[in-house]
Amino acid sequence: MAISLTSAAADRVEKFLSNRGKGLGLRLGVKTTGCSGMAYTLEFVDEMADEDMAFDCHGVKVIVDPKSLVYIDGTELDFAKEGLNEGFKFNNPNVADECGCGESFTV
Repeated sequence: MAISLTSAAADRVEKFLSNRGKGLGLRLGVKTTGCSGMAYTLEFVDEMADEDMAFDCHGVKVIVDPKSLVYIDGTELDFAKEGLNEGFKFNNPNVADECGCGESFTV
C-alpha cells in the first residue's frame, strides 16, 4: 500500500506548510459526497492519530487514515498549472467512474 506525490506536488505542499508555519504534513482522504459517491479531501496535519499511516515522498509526509487508504491506495498526487488554473490532480488507479463535473468518483 502506498501513496505518492510528484515533485511538483511536493514543492507546492512544502510552500503551503512553510507559509503556514507549522504542520507535520498533508492528510489525503475521502468522504462520501457528490453524484458519484466519493470525493477527495486534503488538509494539513498537526498531530497524527495512532491508526494513521504516513508515506514520505520528496521530503513531504502524506498521512492517510486506514478507511480512506482502501479507496486511494496507489494514488499519485500531482500539482499542475493549465493556463490560469492550477491545482492538485489525483491519479487514482482504483477509480471506476467519475462524475461529469469531476468532483466525485466511484471505485
